[in-house]
Amino acid sequence: SLTMALSLAACGGDSSSAASTSGSNTDASTSQSDASTGAADLSEALVEPGKLIMSTNAAFPPYEMVADGEGVYQGLEGIDVEIAMAIADKLGLELVIDDMDFDAALMAVQNNSADVMLAGLSYSEDRDEVVDFTDSYATGIQSVIVKEGSDVTMDNLGDYMIGTQRGTTGFQYATDDYGEEHVIGYDNGATAVQELINGTIDAVIIDNAPAQEYVAANSDAGLALLDGAWVEEDYCAAVDEGNEVLLNAINTALNELISDGTVQTIVDKYITAE
Repeated sequence: SLTMALSLAACGGDSSSAASTSGSNTDASTSQSDASTGAADLSEALVEPGKLIMSTNAAFPPYEMVADGEGVYQGLEGIDVEIAMAIADKLGLELVIDDMDFDAALMAVQNNSADVMLAGLSYSEDRDEVVDFTDSYATGIQSVIVKEGSDVTMDNLGDYMIGTQRGTTGFQYATDDYGEEHVIGYDNGATAVQELINGTIDAVIIDNAPAQEYVAANSDAGLALLDGAWVEEDYCAAVDEGNEVLLNAINTALNELISDGTVQTIVDKYITAE
């Protein structure tokens, strides 16, 4: 299941450029009076005027995935796709989605070949040094997939071989906790799950929503989720470090979409309450 982050706490935590509802953001009072010049400033803050270019890794259901049919936008569908569509609509921009490897999607924002990354992206201190995070729009839970009857538990996970998606916080945390010799990074979650089925690895660490999808899609393979959350974290979008104009514009749109229930409606469309 996925819980909305109703507190609207900034993913960036103490990041000076992240928006905040705590009142500590001294720029908040001036941002309203600058609204008239906002459109011109925003145009200069974009890779291409009039377009919001989003980098993603469309192999992360139900957040972003290649659609079986035509999809909802550019052959893609998912929570992040529809949230990005709504943000672009509020900002009066044409959404362009570039699908690539997860690592490349994060780099695309840093080298200004994309404006924003939405890809089930969770806040981490390491990432906060190279990108600026928007406010959180959802809370993600990372889960552990094993084979039914496996001896793997949350407590002894470090004794086994673990598969994760390369570049994700799951990969970072697992290598930090259990050592690189116990973790194999794959291009995407689907490959990691296939390697679990093949017996190459003993467990897969991945976000709970796609974890449930993978278990259901491979019912004949006898997969199961371990009880409990391996870790909980906030999902955010990210822009290039220091691009405060774009960050503030996206945060304003995002918070309006959270407040009016649009984000929750999108989430409910893809994730049914358990």
